[in-house]
Amino acid sequence: MMRHIFEKGQNPDAPTLLLLHGTGGTEHDLINVGKMISAESSLLGVKGNVSEFGMARFFRRLSEGVFDEEDLIIRTKELNEFLDESAKAYEFDRNNIVAVGYSNGANIAASLLFHYQNALAGAVLFHPMVPRRGIELPDLSGTSVFIGAGENDPLVPLQETKELAELLKDAKANVEVLFEQNGHQLSGNEVYAARDWLQKKFLKDK
Repeated sequence: MMRHIFEKGQNPDAPTLLLLHGTGGTEHDLINVGKMISAESSLLGVKGNVSEFGMARFFRRLSEGVFDEEDLIIRTKELNEFLDESAKAYEFDRNNIVAVGYSNGANIAASLLFHYQNALAGAVLFHPMVPRRGIELPDLSGTSVFIGAGENDPLVPLQETKELAELLKDAKANVEVLFEQNGHQLSGNEVYAARDWLQKKFLKDK
């Protein structure tokens, strides 16, 4: 089991938000962001099981921007299985989960999309990187993805964001990208844009 917090939402039709922190974060980090994005959703905040110099992460890395792919694969499977267990334990719809991840959390969310066809109904990826290259992605038809990125992000080059968007589009995901004149920090504009996106994609007919 992964360390987590669950808050039941008021609208059972709204997607459950899987909240995934950045390096050094906790399961509580994105609770308020989740509430801003979808006030009526159930929230599942998860803490990464890997420690890097005492900072929680969702998978190991070999150096800045260089992922330990073997560990990434194992941790992605672990998170996917945790979602199966959590859906049963908290009685939410396993097929209606939208991940909201920042930085390292966005990378493990992207990895779920890269490895498992039905892991997520959608994803909000704030400042993500390409989790793996040279693999065939599952068919992501019907999966919606919002990417928030900073044009001046020192950790994630502009081209990296564009590459990730193209890989997801090639797998038939519906992808929307917001570029801001920011660095790696998460901006209020990104959060509000993600809120509008989620409303449009997941709640408009509810």
